Amino acid sequence: MKIENKYRITLRLVDKMITIRVVAAVIKAEKNGEPIIFATQRGYGEFKDGWEFPGGKIQEGETPQEALKREIMEELDTEIKVGELIETVEYDYPEFHLSMDCFWCSILKGDLALKEHEAARWLTKASLNEVDWLPADKSLVETLSKQL
Repeated sequence: MKIENKYRITLRLVDKMITIRVVAAVIKAEKNGEPIIFATQRGYGEFKDGWEFPGGKIQEGETPQEALKREIMEELDTEIKVGELIETVEYDYPEFHLSMDCFWCSILKGDLALKEHEAARWLTKASLNEVDWLPADKSLVETLSKQL
């Protein structure tokens, strides 16, 4: 005797996605009267070679601004002034959710020495899309292109 199953039951395990809170510095300067923005190319990890705005994870007990100052000193040996919040980018990568506070920044002291990145570029509004941005940074680039 053949038993026919009329109903297909699908069980789906829904994982609770981990949220990683980070900060990003949009370091702005001026060249020939035109605003320029500093971008870095990752030199390590899963997203190696992708372009991003420098920054990193917020540690427990830090404000986003404190984290950003610390990260830029660690990564670029440069002291920055953290200015206004541009936006908070929320992006779902396959393995985690990224919440990235993005701030306008300027250099107080230092030469933006690359300690962890492969390369860096100063970009104008016209050249913002000449690099291969990481997915989470793409929406920030769109915002910046409207504000520059």
